[in-house]
Amino acid sequence: MHFIDRRRFLQSSSLALAAGYSRALFAAETPEFAEQPSFEPQGLFLTWQRDPTTTMTIQWIGKEEERARRPIWFARAGVDDWSQQTGSVRDFPMTEKKVFRTELTGLAPDTEYRFRVGLDSAEQRFRTMPAKATNPIHFVSGGDAGVGSHTEATNRLAAAQAPQFVVLGGDLAYENGRSPETFYQFLSLYSRGLREEKRLIPMLACIGNHEVNGSYDRGRDAAPFFYSVFDGLFSDTSYACLDFGDYLSLVFLDTNHNAPVGGAQTDWLAQTLKQREQMPTVFCFDHVPTYPSVRPVNFDDLEVGTGADNRKHWSPLFERYNVDAVFEHHDHAYKRTHPMLDGHIDKRGVLYLGDGSWGKLRRPATPEQRPFLAVSHEAYHLSVHRIEGDQRSHVALTDTGRVVDVCVTTKKSRLKAS
Repeated sequence: MHFIDRRRFLQSSSLALAAGYSRALFAAETPEFAEQPSFEPQGLFLTWQRDPTTTMTIQWIGKEEERARRPIWFARAGVDDWSQQTGSVRDFPMTEKKVFRTELTGLAPDTEYRFRVGLDSAEQRFRTMPAKATNPIHFVSGGDAGVGSHTEATNRLAAAQAPQFVVLGGDLAYENGRSPETFYQFLSLYSRGLREEKRLIPMLACIGNHEVNGSYDRGRDAAPFFYSVFDGLFSDTSYACLDFGDYLSLVFLDTNHNAPVGGAQTDWLAQTLKQREQMPTVFCFDHVPTYPSVRPVNFDDLEVGTGADNRKHWSPLFERYNVDAVFEHHDHAYKRTHPMLDGHIDKRGVLYLGDGSWGKLRRPATPEQRPFLAVSHEAYHLSVHRIEGDQRSHVALTDTGRVVDVCVTTKKSRLKAS
């Protein structure tokens, strides 16, 4: 829903409440915030359900009684024209806790805002995405995090890059759809680590096997914690697309966890990519890799979880619609493939980056062992991505900050449909 600030409200004869589960309230004067904050919202993090240039979704985990006492207060940085907004509340699965969610809409693009949860918490900040890619766009990606010490180190490294947002490609907490404590711990680590002083860094994610009780071929109810905080973007399906103005589309896919790769999801992917043929940059994110760096690869193996479905159903679409890169995870190593076209190395092909070692690690195969690999490395890592004009750069950093790979690409001409 859209908020209305105090000035607009006073000019209105009535207030129309938006349908759904949130409504806007308004401050008569500058709110009296506590000089010494006594409340700390737990698991506080930001995400998007739609347009990142004009919205922001704020979520945290707490108790039922916090709902009425602690709306979100927000204002542009440097301005004391505060507004307040309440949001929705839902169960945090398998606990007595609640998930509190407030979506702020109608925000100004490329603008810093400050906000507080109630009157007694510390001030936090966020920045909306720009409407145009006039300046470089930069973000961090990775996957397979968990809740260990390596995850905390990678979180700190990610924050040090001052990204505009972070994308995690599945296997966030390793709670396997069963452990609320583990998922809660993951959110708490992200909340504390993924910030640049007061500015919180938004998180986007796709689903992986360790979000799901049973890993593959299960319904949404088998991934209760993932959907408790990400069902705003994934409202009806386990796959979705998020557009950033007229310069970037992120496509999030499900590698057979809650939805089959083939069938409806592939039909949706074809339509989604076709509709974005003129989008300057399109990145796709999935969990199980199309070209694995660790797990056995057999191009004749059709078993779920091997990447075979990806190669059969999705790779032809990635190639046809000139996807700029596919970000993969699951194998717990770093890898970059050569550009791949129809299963072969080809300069006209698609780049696959991965393989998810934010907090988990395995030893990958070498390029000599798997010729489709251009680079592989055994290291906890994240990748820093930068879009500037026609150039897209991808830099892989270990959890100690060492550069292990740099790749710069430019937009290719779209393949002609056969």
